[in-house]
Amino acid sequence: MAGLIRREDIASVREKARIEEIVGAHVTLKSAGVGSMKGLCPFHDERTPSFHVRPQLGLWHCFGCDEGGDVISFVQRINHLPFGEAVEHLASVTGVELHYEDDGGPRRPREEPGRRQRLLEVNRTTEQFYAEQLGSPEAATARRFLAERGFDQAAAAQFGVGYAPKGWDNLSRHLRQRGFIEAELTASGVVSAGQRGSYDRFRGRLIWPIRDTTGATVGFGARKLYDDDPGPKYLNTPETPLYKKNHVLYGIDLAKKAIATRRQVVVVEGYTDVMAMHLAGIGTAVATCGTAFGVDHIRVVRRMLGDTADAAAGLMLATGSRGGEVIFTFDGDEAGQKAALRAFGEDQRFASQTFVAISPEGMDPCDLRLERGEAAVRDLVAEREPLFEFAIRSVLRRLDLSTAEGRVQALRAAAPVVARIRDLALRSEYARSLAGWLGMEETSVRRAVTQSQRQGAGGDGGGTPAERDPQRQRQRPGLDPEAAQRTGTRSAPSTDPVARLERQVLEVVLQLPQHITDLGFDDLSPDTFVVPAHRAVHDAIRASGGLAEYVQVAAEAGGGADGEARAAAAWAERLREASGPPVDGLVTELAVSPLPEDRPGALASYARGVVVALLRMGMTRRIAEARGALQRTAPEDPSYAQQFADLVELENARRALETQG
Repeated sequence: MAGLIRREDIASVREKARIEEIVGAHVTLKSAGVGSMKGLCPFHDERTPSFHVRPQLGLWHCFGCDEGGDVISFVQRINHLPFGEAVEHLASVTGVELHYEDDGGPRRPREEPGRRQRLLEVNRTTEQFYAEQLGSPEAATARRFLAERGFDQAAAAQFGVGYAPKGWDNLSRHLRQRGFIEAELTASGVVSAGQRGSYDRFRGRLIWPIRDTTGATVGFGARKLYDDDPGPKYLNTPETPLYKKNHVLYGIDLAKKAIATRRQVVVVEGYTDVMAMHLAGIGTAVATCGTAFGVDHIRVVRRMLGDTADAAAGLMLATGSRGGEVIFTFDGDEAGQKAALRAFGEDQRFASQTFVAISPEGMDPCDLRLERGEAAVRDLVAEREPLFEFAIRSVLRRLDLSTAEGRVQALRAAAPVVARIRDLALRSEYARSLAGWLGMEETSVRRAVTQSQRQGAGGDGGGTPAERDPQRQRQRPGLDPEAAQRTGTRSAPSTDPVARLERQVLEVVLQLPQHITDLGFDDLSPDTFVVPAHRAVHDAIRASGGLAEYVQVAAEAGGGADGEARAAAAWAERLREASGPPVDGLVTELAVSPLPEDRPGALASYARGVVVALLRMGMTRRIAEARGALQRTAPEDPSYAQQFADLVELENARRALETQG
């Protein structure tokens, strides 16, 4: 059994793994100033981005849930991995060769990876096996199925479509020959355990690989091809350490870039619908895998969209919908109509505008492409209908609006739907629209909507009071309102200028140490910082050797931008190690926190200014103490002259600081 991974190899993994790329596979990151990026946190639900990444330092921190760390800890959290397996995963991505302390011999991560990596290898090998089998004589039925739906060999290859042969152990034997053991086959879900032994889960079926946002295959979807198959029409991988059906979306690996770029996601119902959409030019299409579109899927989509709380979200512009758009496509049958109405309940979780696209003929995107061509698929998306409007009109369609009784019933049925709209402006507008569709007085409709809301049909708009009122979040006791509004941080005492200055200085020491090495920061006394948490960080800096140590680190890292980046990352990591829990979390927060000044040409001036301000404040404190001691000393005391000289020296030092900002 392998021992501990060597520290130098772990450091190499940290250095070579680009945190913005690793995080960017799960979160849409946008610029947040010089050297900073931000997006929606993948670890808690939020509307305003509070998740920040500092690529140069290799660190991340969420100011909403107070989680943070380096690229390894991010992989641990996002993939639920122990430390060693997270390092091995990143080593496999970056090509770092790992050494272990048991025998010192090198080995590649794939030769003896952790459990998750091993299961991913099973899935990769399985995907290759199925893809190869699609070309076999037995797979003629599978190829005909694809051809009849307009998918050629190139399309099958693009989406990794394969074929599972009919035998009970074709895949099992292939995997065992590749060195996988029985426990790995069953844990991955490609082999099932029965009373008479194990057997291939998928047999005589068309296969689609299901991948996560990083492109790793985590499971499979299988479609029945033969009449003598007693199984369900569609069969998916069971729940495994890799595959969680409520968290995966088919096609997300192919769609994630287009989703982030176009600020659009199209949710369809099946694998062939995703294929049809992408081939028709709608590269933002994804589908759920054997389950309804739910809360966990919404979290994935929102992170890809960068779906943020925007006062103008959903505003229709010539180029699309401001804030992005989520488009649900459903079959035109009754089941599809019900699915669309279920989506109405989830719409409130999006800041983006939500739409429904339903073909009048009841055709799904795959059939529409086959019957009408790819242009018809694009038109389906282009002619989308706002989900709120669809939900209200669906209620109205069930009633006879030609009679007074029918219109009253329609009002009673539709008013609760309008009342459930959380956005007050949209609720008001749809109340006005409902009055027009019913041909009734607007005041009567508004009264019915308000009554429905009071009776609980629409509730209070959902969410906690703090979620509905951002000001309440910002005004919690102990928070600096300005800092909370800017970053969500919880470490700065409210309205305390000294605490704010101390924090800014520590941010500079961690993020911009190259600009302040000559100011005498290392000469500060241990009691300079008055906030206990800040003092603990200062202690860690002093224990690491202070800025003199950073100068040494920078010299070893070499010159140029690359050397400066290596030095900054090494310096931050050294301070995190020196601080230890729980202070290391605050060190990470300070290293990632956005600075008030983000103009590249003004960073040096800002950094020097805040440090000089702290030095001046400390000098003022020392002068006050020296004056007090001098006033308590009689002029004839032998120490009086020395105390006076020390006071003059302090005054001169304070004046000298005025020129160093």
